[in-house]
Order: sequence, then structure tokens, then C-alpha cells
Amino acid sequence: MTGKRIRVLVVDDHAVVREGYRRLLEKQPDIEVVAEAEDASSAYLRFRATAPDVVIMDISMPGRGGIDAIRQIRQADPTARILVFSMHATASYAVQAIRAGARGYITKSSASDLMVEAVRNVFQNKLTLCAEISEILATNRLEEHVVALDELSPREFEVLRMIIDAKSTEEIAAAFHLTPKTVANYHYAIKSKLGVSSDIDLVYFCMRHGVFTSITGTEA
Repeated sequence: MTGKRIRVLVVDDHAVVREGYRRLLEKQPDIEVVAEAEDASSAYLRFRATAPDVVIMDISMPGRGGIDAIRQIRQADPTARILVFSMHATASYAVQAIRAGARGYITKSSASDLMVEAVRNVFQNKLTLCAEISEILATNRLEEHVVALDELSPREFEVLRMIIDAKSTEEIAAAFHLTPKTVANYHYAIKSKLGVSSDIDLVYFCMRHGVFTSITGTEA
């Protein structure tokens, strides 16, 4: 523990989940929740307004997801300390989150006390992974297992997430403040890197690799 209270921003699109985080964290004498946000855009604004010590970031949110929010926050403040707390227990999500600038990744199936410990570790700038993710990453390394998804940039990964969520080119362009032509270029590059020729193949590719648990926009 440190001599100061750790100021935390909680980002999740579910109000009940945010309230649960707040209750858990504020039981700790050295942690306080200074702000909440429900999506990537509000997360950035709350971060700039409150300058928290640690951001707890969900990944699957409507519109731009958590990975792009991490990238945007880190561009604004390279020292920002971000902990991902996600339902996705896959190497691809963890790799993309860390690549975007997160300092920790734990799953929502983890014990509640692990979140508290992870907040403290990330505040101390320690790279923190839950045992589930650590084991997956270690196994992949030992088996020299490389998934093409890991070759995507964080922005490409987020565009892919929205494509799989059946968002139109125009919707994706609006979410990322891009032109439809730029989104189309991302779309082509993603299919090229993953070695698929159609959006149906893209969906099956992601399903085979367990990356997306839902293709209807109902991810938690």
C-alpha cells in the first residue's frame, strides 16, 4: 500500500456493473472511485477532467470499444495506468489491450480481491495479468502458437469487432471519426491479414478462435 488514496475511473457500459465495482473498491481505505464512464468517448472526457491514478476499462462497449479508448487515453497521457477487466479470456484480447497501452488484464471470472490487488499493482506500474490469461499466453509461447489476429493493430482489431457486430461502414466511420473510404481500407487490410475473402469467412474465423462470444451486439 501507499500513503495516498488511489483515484480510480471505472469504465463499463453497464450501470449495475459500475456500481458493483464502486462498492467493492470503496471498501478499501486506500482506493476511491472519482468518476465513471459508460463508453469510450465519455471515458476519454472523464479521464481528462479527473486525471485518475488508475483506469479500470471494459473492452466490449457500444461503438468504439475499450481497446481504442486505451489507445486514445495513452496518446493524451503516455503515463496513464489502465487495467482491463473483461469477460474475454483469450490471448488475442489481452495482447491487443497491452499493445494499446494497458498495464493489466484480468477477467471478470476472477475473484473480487484480485481486482483490488490488480488496481494497486497497476498503480505501482507493474504489469499485471490474472492466472488464466498468464497461462494462455505462456502456453501459446511454448507452442510457438501465433494467431493472425495478433498481427492486427489495436485500431484494426476494434474495426473488426464492429464489423462482426454487424455495424455498417458509415456507423464505423462515425464512431472513429474516419471517412467511409478509410474504413473500407481497414476492412480490406483486416481480411488480407487474416487470410479470408468474405465477411462470412471473417465471422467463422473469429468464432473458431473464440474471440467473439456474440455477433449480435450483446457482449457483456
